[in-house]
Amino acid sequence: MAQTDGFTFNHTMLRIKDPAKSLAFYRDVLGMTLLHQADFEGAAFSLYFLARLQPGETPPEDATERARWTFAQRGVLELTHNWGTEADPDVAYHDGNSEPQGYGHIAFDVPDLDAAVAWFDANNVTFQKRPEDGRMNHIAFIRDPDGYWIEILSSSRMA
Repeated sequence: MAQTDGFTFNHTMLRIKDPAKSLAFYRDVLGMTLLHQADFEGAAFSLYFLARLQPGETPPEDATERARWTFAQRGVLELTHNWGTEADPDVAYHDGNSEPQGYGHIAFDVPDLDAAVAWFDANNVTFQKRPEDGRMNHIAFIRDPDGYWIEILSSSRMA
């Protein structure tokens, strides 16, 4: 449709309680790169934009160009941290999968589902659903530090 030519799905946002835990999970377990961070002192929150980069791909060094580049990417994850939540035992975000249901999950395509499951096990990742659980043995669901569900699939097994 001509009216939407050039539209690009850029990012989705999740609220997080503790940026240190969430950034470590998305960086060290899922291999994402922090593209851009924006701190808003007056409103007491920070935004972290992450993505899976292609081999050899590097974001621009210049801060202005890096921000512009970040917002031109596809498949970016924005993590929003309201300052102080990491120290508040009463803060917990709704994962969208308990009642009332709403938001569901994000998904990652992996080259080898069995190898990914072994990697998650080695890194003590919490599973919502392992591939061997239930009838859908071609997918898994893991949980991030805030309890959000992440579907793990291998496109080669989706046919």
